[in-house]
Amino acid sequence: MAEISAADVKRLREKTGAGMMECKNALVATDGDFGKAEKLLKEKGLAALEKRADRATNEGKIFIKIKADGSTAVLVELSSETDFVARNPEFITLGGLIADKALEKGYAEPNDELSGMVTDLATKIRENMGLKRLKTVTANANEYLTQYIHGDGNIGVVVKCNSDKPEIFKNEEVQAFVFTLALHIAAFNPYALDKSKIDPAYITEQEDIFRKQMEKDEKLKGKPANVLEGILKGKLSKHLSEICLLEQGYVKDEKFTVSQALADCAKKSGATLAISDYVYFKVGV
Repeated sequence: MAEISAADVKRLREKTGAGMMECKNALVATDGDFGKAEKLLKEKGLAALEKRADRATNEGKIFIKIKADGSTAVLVELSSETDFVARNPEFITLGGLIADKALEKGYAEPNDELSGMVTDLATKIRENMGLKRLKTVTANANEYLTQYIHGDGNIGVVVKCNSDKPEIFKNEEVQAFVFTLALHIAAFNPYALDKSKIDPAYITEQEDIFRKQMEKDEKLKGKPANVLEGILKGKLSKHLSEICLLEQGYVKDEKFTVSQALADCAKKSGATLAISDYVYFKVGV
């Protein structure tokens, strides 16, 4: 039988995060073969993870990385059982590594390689974790990507804007404005960019809700049908303006809509400026 040194036990502990005695026992069981001992501990850890698999992972963090050339952004939601683990430096490092790997290899969704990275840390920390979501956003030569992470990483936003003169995105004031758009989205979580992006079924559903509410309103009893229809349209229009990004009051000055703020920034820049798309991630949602 091979001699098990304290140095080997310590090295295996640092690699796997398992207890000293567990590491020693694994080395003994594998006759000092470090690789086999590591595998044995992982197998035992995976068994422990299976027992935890039904535990909810409603905590975690959002991670965002944008390629140096600005062509691609990746958003990752890494989940955990507890907020304590979500603040663990190794957990935070892992989220960044997953985003980097997705950018490097062009991954657009979770896969076995990325999930394996999560499993390795979950085995070490002994808490259920998951790669809950991964999304990529690409930009062409006329577009610009920016990101915003709120607080401790519970909300993440990527905004993509476009212009007929993309050189304006080198302007610090324009960059700051687009960043503020990301902050606005994080604060208000708009349902859609504008009315054209809303599912007609959603609009029909809201109309039905407002109509039933109006039927129960004593003040509206006996009103002519055309008047009631006008009130219904007004209610729906107000609701849509509240949930559509371009019609919401701009976060820095609610006297202006986001659309008006965009137009003002475009005028000052001497170019067109529009929002192509945005992505909003919130932990556990």
